[in-house]
Amino acid sequence: MSKSSDAVGILTQLVLGAVSVIITAYLLPGVHVDGFVTAIVLTALLALLNLTVKPILIVLTIPITIVTLGLFLLAINAILILLASEIVGGFGVDGFWWALAFALILSLINSLLGVSLGAKN
Repeated sequence: MSKSSDAVGILTQLVLGAVSVIITAYLLPGVHVDGFVTAIVLTALLALLNLTVKPILIVLTIPITIVTLGLFLLAINAILILLASEIVGGFGVDGFWWALAFALILSLINSLLGVSLGAKN
């Protein structure tokens, strides 16, 4: 692939992620997003956190993750959402359970958008 097609792919992923964030925030009353630009910034930050912080947290919590049969990974996702809400102005989550619901629904919507995008190609 060329550099321009890589950039288009990244921008497409950011826009689709932002759309997912907007849809998820619309569905959940405990999650607030000010606008599309905030959703794009949030999407970029979540991607960065998933690439850097999440692997560290997973390694540090391996015993808890094993004991809970992997369910603690959901808590890690919620913690990353809460961290992002502290960093990104215009994005708010009303508590841990809303962050957990946001993470679950966001991953579902991202999967649905990814499948429909893949079906076109």
